[in-house]
Amino acid sequence: MKTSDSNRAYWRKNLQYLAILLGIWFVTSFLCSIVFVEQLDRLQLGGYRIGFYFAQQASIWIFVELIFVYAMLMNRLDKKYRATEDSEGETQP
Repeated sequence: MKTSDSNRAYWRKNLQYLAILLGIWFVTSFLCSIVFVEQLDRLQLGGYRIGFYFAQQASIWIFVELIFVYAMLMNRLDKKYRATEDSEGETQP
């Protein structure tokens, strides 16, 4: 694989990860916490309404977890593409 092809594949996968993780963040922080809060308040979790729980805690915890997931995914992606470039004899800056 050429370096430019490798770079395109790397960034395509990176943008795919970003789109998925930002989609999850949007659903939990905006839709569950603001738009669908009244419908979610009909359900309870540990004595608390789920809409209230998402608005106050869950969306923040999910955001922090998504940061760690993104870091893990990018470490894997970096290792994968660095190994590919190293095997071709090219140096990584």
